Amino acid sequence: MQTLLNKLRLLLEDHVLRRRILFTVGALVVFRLFAAIPIPGIDTLQLERLFTGNQFLGLLNIFSGGGLSNLSIMMLGVGPYITASIIMQLLTMMSPRLKALYHEEGEAGRKKFTQYSRLITIPLALLQGFGFLTLLARQGVVPDLSVLEMAVNIIVIAAGSVLLMWVGELITEFGVGNGASLIIFAGIVAGLPSALVQLELNFDASQIPLYLGFAVAAIAIIFGVIFVTEAERPIPVTYAKRVRGMKVYGGVSTYLPLRVNQAGVIPIIFALSILLFPQMILNFLSGIDSALLHKIVSFLLRLLENSWFYALLYFVFVFLFTYFYTAVTFDPDAISTNLQKSGAFIPGVRPGHQTAEYLSTVLTRITLVGALFLGVIAVLPLIMQGVTGNSALAIGGTALLIVVSVVLDLLKKLNAQVSMREY
Repeated sequence: MQTLLNKLRLLLEDHVLRRRILFTVGALVVFRLFAAIPIPGIDTLQLERLFTGNQFLGLLNIFSGGGLSNLSIMMLGVGPYITASIIMQLLTMMSPRLKALYHEEGEAGRKKFTQYSRLITIPLALLQGFGFLTLLARQGVVPDLSVLEMAVNIIVIAAGSVLLMWVGELITEFGVGNGASLIIFAGIVAGLPSALVQLELNFDASQIPLYLGFAVAAIAIIFGVIFVTEAERPIPVTYAKRVRGMKVYGGVSTYLPLRVNQAGVIPIIFALSILLFPQMILNFLSGIDSALLHKIVSFLLRLLENSWFYALLYFVFVFLFTYFYTAVTFDPDAISTNLQKSGAFIPGVRPGHQTAEYLSTVLTRITLVGALFLGVIAVLPLIMQGVTGNSALAIGGTALLIVVSVVLDLLKKLNAQVSMREY
């Protein structure tokens, strides 16, 4: 406790750290102010009905930092930038040039890679803005817009997304932590007061044991998320001794950390997109005047609206996408080659192809744990809601993973800054 207080004192007394923290807080306040400015002519009741029970819009609302739920000028948030980053990462799998740019050309290559992501963000923001406005107009949330009004609104929404991307990068450079992650985190935390108010309004004294059970389960779930998020499988690595002149280099032993959850929250995003885009398409097709098509669409919608079938399908997709994304982002052959070039080897494993096979085998085994963990966390809100019968008592999912990951990353960076100044 004394060590924690000392670090907190150093954190507040150091003018550089204090300035960084204040800059981060100020940037997040500006973001929340912009997120409260809605686009004109919104039917709030229809908007609330649209968001109720729609998990796809709920997920997009998380990545918009809460701006989508009130159709603010920041309604897209950092969603287009995150989508662009994911597209660029997937393109590295298909393009050797992009792969070399990201993995082999150092800091300059990564800066160029990031610049490509920024450029892709602009057309994505325009496209998403048009798509959302069209969908909301059909649902009666916004009035029918003329071509000029639609164009102006799309430009304003896209500009808000680009502005937010810039604010996020300013936080990363001049503040503390990752800017985009903190913006998403701020949007999730901003929704907590309304959730607590809803829980208070629905409070029933006869259900106090249920509330206590939920509190215990919530603490256990958060602890489990932290444990698995931080879990690593260390691979021992030894550097061979090399003699140069009168000096001996190498001979040290270290380890290569393989994270149990390599993919983070990305598989949940992919799985939700795969599951919920068909629902949007089916809802669109249901308006077509055809008896046969209407029967097929009604059957498929009833199937997808079945909570148990949906939860099972959701779990399977998250499980499969965890393996897919881990395979895309982790290259055992490249790591084996880099170890061999630097004179390092894994004890008991021959360098080269056998090292790559060993790393691949270990990664496949620990990814099984990470995939099961992500699958359970993804369907946990559905399970909790089914058990308690109260949507306010549902914990888990994407929001919980993001909050835990951002808080852990922020604490690590603050601790590193304080430790560096102590020395």
